[in-house]
Amino acid sequence: MEALIAEMKVKIIDTLSLLDVVPEDIGDDAQLVGGGLGIDSIDILELVLMLERDYGVRIENKETGIIAFASVRALSEFIAKHRVK
Repeated sequence: MEALIAEMKVKIIDTLSLLDVVPEDIGDDAQLVGGGLGIDSIDILELVLMLERDYGVRIENKETGIIAFASVRALSEFIAKHRVK
């Protein structure tokens, strides 16, 4: 799980072009949306597309998104559970 968490931090930085952020700046359990990274609804759409493309994971409604995007750890757990292999 730790490897997936580290991978997700890099993917988030790359997908959202967070120029001044390094993986160590993102806490495993820190709030993603509305937290220190400034992630908003447009950013979430970009991340949803990345998840579908790279992992085959679909987030089909707001309720699922709230759970999945609670933190990097929550997102990694969601991917691990729903990933298309």
